Amino acid sequence: MNFETQKILAVDDDPDILKLLGMRLKAAGYPVATASNAEEALGQIAVNRPALVISDLRMPGMDGMALFDAIHKKDPALPVILLTAHGSIPEAVDATQRGVFGFLTKPFDSKSLLQQVEAALRTTSGTPNASRENQDWRANIVTHSPQMENLLGQAKLMAVSDASVLIQGESGTGKELLARAIHKASPRGKRPFVAINCGAIPEALLESELFGHSKGAFTGAIRENKGLFQTADGGTLFLDEIGDMPLALQVKLLRALQERVIRPVGANTNIPIDVRIISATHRNLADEMKASRFREDLYYRINVVSLAIPSLADRREDISLLANNFLQTLNEKYQKNINGFAPEALELLIAAPWPGNVRQLQNIVEQTVVLSTTALVPASLVQKALHDDIGGIVPFETARKNFERDYLIKLLKATNGGVTQAARLAQRNRTEFYKLLQRHHLTPALFKDDNTAN
Repeated sequence: MNFETQKILAVDDDPDILKLLGMRLKAAGYPVATASNAEEALGQIAVNRPALVISDLRMPGMDGMALFDAIHKKDPALPVILLTAHGSIPEAVDATQRGVFGFLTKPFDSKSLLQQVEAALRTTSGTPNASRENQDWRANIVTHSPQMENLLGQAKLMAVSDASVLIQGESGTGKELLARAIHKASPRGKRPFVAINCGAIPEALLESELFGHSKGAFTGAIRENKGLFQTADGGTLFLDEIGDMPLALQVKLLRALQERVIRPVGANTNIPIDVRIISATHRNLADEMKASRFREDLYYRINVVSLAIPSLADRREDISLLANNFLQTLNEKYQKNINGFAPEALELLIAAPWPGNVRQLQNIVEQTVVLSTTALVPASLVQKALHDDIGGIVPFETARKNFERDYLIKLLKATNGGVTQAARLAQRNRTEFYKLLQRHHLTPALFKDDNTAN
């Protein structure tokens, strides 16, 4: 069993009760932390989020309900069980109505206590004793930040529904990683997860990419093409940078989400769809709506549940953890044997501003690993990498792919969609040039001045 994310925090001003709670929970296999008052408990939660809090109701200073209110305000997904020697029906009713998970009277029965603990942990982990398999949904998200744990707790709770999710956060914070985690934790987890960057594809191409096109829909459409809605059937469609989607296409997306059908370009019949939508953006959509660049009705359709990923600067406690995790992966990739970062190097990483967030940190670590010739990455290498990293260094494969796509688009625009002339300018034969276009899902006809395809 893996109990790593199943730690329970017990809070009571009576040391004997605290000791008894710890013994019974540890005997059942749960790691336990203890606090003798609510203030101490809040301090522990801020440093290392538990999976469950069990607290006495009546304590000097801040009592159990005040502790619950403080927890719930910051972390509504963290379950709390209250214990009291002065239990009454009105107190229990009030506590549960306000969101307390459970309410037990002292002296408590061990069996009842463990049943409530198992039920509480099941709401956040899927099973009372979460195995590695049950934590696979979030395996690619490395964190010990209370903010991130709170976010992941919320994500796990809403993953079981089919509600549309809007993930907001700065570029490089890991919005797609969170979307994939939600999909994996959902009933659709075994079905396809399909992602598209709405801001990286021209409007005319984006419509065909999303909804598909029929054979003969436009010049060059020699066969029927399924769009991403159909590809993701039964699964999840991730619309990254939805804030960059053109207004005309926003109307068609709204219609598809409202009616649960799509119509491919050039087709005259609708196709039913069964897809969950997760969207993401680094833009402030409230500002975009005020500027009439984003439809209000679409906003409310995609924003049933909203999740905000904190920037790396707001979760600096994760920088060392992430840097060493990247280091281990890159050691294997580059066949290196680097043991870690020098203390001064870590200090530089932790203090850096990180405008590019986790993606920028990964690029910096990769650069230092490639150049390092010592067992520990020195501060000098980190300092140089931070100085050289203006706006972040993208991986080579990503840069090449982006360059190819931009290059082909420029050629097709310059030649008005003429493949023969574009291939000649690129010094490639037509067959090879067509393969390049297909790899990047580019249709020459869409670049012709007389194109009227919708």
